[in-house]
Amino acid sequence: MVQSYAKEGKGIRVIGAGHSFTPLVETGDVLLSLDHLAGVEPVDESTRSVWIWAGTRLKDISEALHKQGWAQENLGDIDVQSIGGAIGTGTHGTGIRFGSLSTQLLEAQVVTASGELLTCSEEQNRELFKALQVSLGMLGIVVKVRIRVVPRTVLHYRSMRLSMDECFDRLAELRDHHDHFEFFWFPHTDTVQVKLLDETDEKPSENRFWQQVNQLVMENAFFGMMSEGCRILPGLCKPVSQLSAWFVPTGENVAYSHELFATQRLVRFNEMECSVPAERMEEVVREIRAKVAAEKHAVHFPVECRYVKGDDIWLSPAYGRDSAYIAVHMYKGMAHETYFRDVEDIFRKHGGRPHWGKMHTRTAEELAGLYPMWDAFRKVRQQVDPAGLFLNDYLRRLFAAE
Repeated sequence: MVQSYAKEGKGIRVIGAGHSFTPLVETGDVLLSLDHLAGVEPVDESTRSVWIWAGTRLKDISEALHKQGWAQENLGDIDVQSIGGAIGTGTHGTGIRFGSLSTQLLEAQVVTASGELLTCSEEQNRELFKALQVSLGMLGIVVKVRIRVVPRTVLHYRSMRLSMDECFDRLAELRDHHDHFEFFWFPHTDTVQVKLLDETDEKPSENRFWQQVNQLVMENAFFGMMSEGCRILPGLCKPVSQLSAWFVPTGENVAYSHELFATQRLVRFNEMECSVPAERMEEVVREIRAKVAAEKHAVHFPVECRYVKGDDIWLSPAYGRDSAYIAVHMYKGMAHETYFRDVEDIFRKHGGRPHWGKMHTRTAEELAGLYPMWDAFRKVRQQVDPAGLFLNDYLRRLFAAE
């Protein structure tokens, strides 16, 4: 297919689950889906790794690994993405000792612009591998990946309500003494929800069904109705956010890791997320809070705050530094531009690197200054795809313009 489309002069973009908010796959030429190139092979217990076809959804991977007694070491809070797309965009979960999903990649098979099938890893075609770990689909079509896995794990989940000052007073403890820690600040309030996940020897809880029903009703149906009210009357954003803060769920649960990492997200939104140095978490969140208050932004979605371990992946937002990932959301149909612009200015001030799948307005010149290996990536991209077969206008503007 690649050779055929190249002869016709048509560009190719590969679409995963369509979860990214940026025009990564937008094209007037060929849009290629790998949905049927899916499946999980048996885990190699000696290497604690498994080969997976790139179109496989994360949720399906979790279920297949669970049946074999294994799991991914970390996941984000959404599991609808394809493994190829999640790795290619640097999708992440939370935990200062855990990297993004791209750091789980051990080996990849990719069809390049010439139609050649290459295998790359730390030992084989290493330069291509470091560029491919987060590549936005620019280096070819990743068809199969080998990732690191861990024995099936049970986690103890706790949710609690704290004031922002209490959260920041305990920030180092919460970040360093728990496997997975994140918190959500509710705009127009002093309230944060803290979520903790820790490995445990306890047995999974037996009341998962009712907890899932409660999540479906409260965090989706009820919040969706309130969000629609905010869209019609933006003045409702402040009281809705205050009401959400008041009803922050507090409690505990024990379940297998993949059942707790991901949550159902049925309420649609736009999102912007940036990675800043881990030590800047408090400063950035407090600045966002001050800006929301000063500008009276009509927003009711909480600000999501997570940690990711630094890595050596060329285009990873966590390259070379432990990172705080901070995400802002706006309900679908509501004006997000001014709010996102003000927050992005704060991110920019603190050396923020945008999540590749989330909205941002950074230019090629700005991004080049944020990534030490920017030129090395562009060099590899030019070598493996000189004609720009796997580029679209958006990526050409960022990565191919001189």
